[in-house]
Amino acid sequence: MTESAWRDLVLLSLCWIGYFALHSALASLVVKRRVAAGWPNLMPYYRLLFNILSSLLILPILWLSYHDPEPTLWRWQGIAAWLANGLALAAILGFWLSLKSYDMQEFLGLRQLQRHVRKVEDQEHFHLSPFHRFVRHPWYFFGLVLVWTRDMSVTALVSSVFITLYFVAGSWLEEQKLLVYHGDVYRRYMARVPGLIPLPWKYLTSEETEVLLEQNKDAQIKEAGSP
Repeated sequence: MTESAWRDLVLLSLCWIGYFALHSALASLVVKRRVAAGWPNLMPYYRLLFNILSSLLILPILWLSYHDPEPTLWRWQGIAAWLANGLALAAILGFWLSLKSYDMQEFLGLRQLQRHVRKVEDQEHFHLSPFHRFVRHPWYFFGLVLVWTRDMSVTALVSSVFITLYFVAGSWLEEQKLLVYHGDVYRRYMARVPGLIPLPWKYLTSEETEVLLEQNKDAQIKEAGSP
């Protein structure tokens, strides 16, 4: 590789590190609570602005990652290409099917804006879609499938590694918030279901799912009734 190519890889790596650091900071409870305390009128817009900023900032990084496919490290061919593309399509289908299990208006930040929501905690809810019975972070899992089933150049590999590392770190950070909100109920869920990669021997049955949801509802009622 040329010196220019190495500089491009260093730049790409720094971009990913900066993006993930900013993304994690803005998603953290510490920053959200400081914004809610100092600028409460901004909170209804927070989630929407967070999503817009995240989307805009990642576009140039993706361009750096995939605009030049050379040098190619590996390219799926023959049966392997059919398998890779089949897995990618299955991941896209899984992502699409999972959308109905989420409150997308809340996820995008539209509901907070419509209702002028200023509370940080109102933006997190415990729900178990059919996919959540088998993996705690189905969107991250689908994302990993899409990332690693593509033909791989050097820059794409660097980005794939960073994305994978961030999914690992980001899922851990996200679950620290969920533990704050849902406590022992979410801790029991974590013990039963794998985080990023489904495992055939670790999943929730329908009955176990109902029990967990009922326990979470009871905990919320108890918390709401406490002085």
